[in-house]
Amino acid sequence: MGTTRSSQATNWREGRRFRAAELSQMGVKQRDIAGVLGVTKGAVSLWLKRVREEGIEGLRHRKPWGAPPKLTPEQRSQLLTLLAQGAEAFGFRGDLWTQPRIAQLIRRQFGVSYHPSQVGRILRASGWSRQKPVHRASQRDEGAIQRWRGEEWPRIKKRP
Repeated sequence: MGTTRSSQATNWREGRRFRAAELSQMGVKQRDIAGVLGVTKGAVSLWLKRVREEGIEGLRHRKPWGAPPKLTPEQRSQLLTLLAQGAEAFGFRGDLWTQPRIAQLIRRQFGVSYHPSQVGRILRASGWSRQKPVHRASQRDEGAIQRWRGEEWPRIKKRP
């Protein structure tokens, strides 16, 4: 017995499509193929149409469709370099990068518009993670806080 096309598939979905084509060549009806493979008759019909139009290779796995990225890989790496300089280097108040700020930076530097909600996806793909800002007063005096913790707090702390 020779090797079948379905045994050469790169994933189970591709194998199922190849098996449908093999069964069709053996004279099995589309309705029966759908029942055996656990798919709809419409799916089998589409697969067989692809075989007629493109040949058996038309059943191979294809990359999902989508819009091409607006930023090139070089621009993405340049974006990471720009972000490393800090937000204040680009005229923002406070050294905190937010998604709207990064979207604005991308628009200014590369002439590409992204909605702020999509900036997170770009950063995750580049290995960045979300960080929540620490809310502290800008006039905070660390020395005074340490003195209070060392002198006042032990004095007023209740003991059992």
